[in-house]
Amino acid sequence: MTQKEKLFRNMQILLFFMKIGFFTFGGGWSILSQIQKEFVEKKKWITDEELLDMTSVGRSVPGIMITNISAIFGYHIGGIPCAMAALIGITLPSLIVLSVVTVFYEEFRDNLYVSRVLVGIRASVVPIIASAALKLRKSALKDSIGYIIAFIAFFLSFFTDLNNIFIVIIGAVGGLLIMEVKDGTR
Repeated sequence: MTQKEKLFRNMQILLFFMKIGFFTFGGGWSILSQIQKEFVEKKKWITDEELLDMTSVGRSVPGIMITNISAIFGYHIGGIPCAMAALIGITLPSLIVLSVVTVFYEEFRDNLYVSRVLVGIRASVVPIIASAALKLRKSALKDSIGYIIAFIAFFLSFFTDLNNIFIVIIGAVGGLLIMEVKDGTR
């Protein structure tokens, strides 16, 4: 790949992540849905499995999930320069919007129209997140072992106060142990 092609790709990444950073509401999971549509379905730069792996790692390490995933994605696509483009692209819009909201917080806080808009945004984000989860399910849950681990993780997440990090660690250890037993019986 030439320097010009690398620069163009990095600009694509920067602009894409800036766009979703400005216009995607609902946090990391709804942004993940946009990444899935753009880079798995449209551009086919990565597979569902790769995105799921990036999500698993990005969710498991300290920091903000979507910035972690953006950095991992960028690095996977084009090394450190591309990772930086993704990070700048995903964080700069939040910094700008948060700065404006902070300056005008008193006006926003009591504005009836802003409150109504936020109700609509929150409601519309739920199906976007659900859609991303359903699409990623195909890559994560390939057999009964995956479903069992997912059920246990859901139960622990929903019905206990166990930290998500521990749930992920339990899933990883469970997958390792189950696969060891399964492979050992062959």
